[in-house]
Amino acid sequence: MTAPVVHSLREQIREHIVEGIVSGRWKPGERIVERRIAVELEVSQTPVREALRELETLRLIESAPNKGVRVRNLTAADLEESYPVRAGLEAIAAELAAERLAEDCSALEPHVAALYEADRAADGTGQVRHTVGFHRELVRAADNSVLLHTWEGLGIEVFTALSIRWLGTVQQSYAEEHEALVSAFRRRDPAIAELVKSHVLGCAPRA
Repeated sequence: MTAPVVHSLREQIREHIVEGIVSGRWKPGERIVERRIAVELEVSQTPVREALRELETLRLIESAPNKGVRVRNLTAADLEESYPVRAGLEAIAAELAAERLAEDCSALEPHVAALYEADRAADGTGQVRHTVGFHRELVRAADNSVLLHTWEGLGIEVFTALSIRWLGTVQQSYAEEHEALVSAFRRRDPAIAELVKSHVLGCAPRA
């Protein structure tokens, strides 16, 4: 049995802030008050500060002296910047994971099934969660901790959510596109790295 994932307090706070931004609770340009979040979540200000610092690294928020922390006014061009980097990393991951996934795609399949449900229900939250989950499992299958750490550092979930919810980025079928990648891994397609790279670039918002 797989052990449940335990998120650190900082990660939980980060997710809370990200969800607030993505859902529109905090709009672009609006101030995020560290003390208010700490009171709301009944935590000290230290982990809140750490979470905000991490989100600033992801360029989701910005801080300025005497002005505090605010949600950045992100454009499609801002969101698009991470996709070529992500595409390159996932192409490498696909090459490293090709043999392993040819033998066993069971880590990817539940996300494809869930994406069919999300597509049918037009469930944007589910599309984000399982699109990111699929790609995270692909990168994990490469069994390279440096690659995974670098990929995670791009804030994939944040930018996928913003691309879909803020900009209305819609793929023809999230499920079918990901099922096509599973099929390519199974048949040991020699062009798998390029297929994955093209798929990721095709998900990018258009400026």
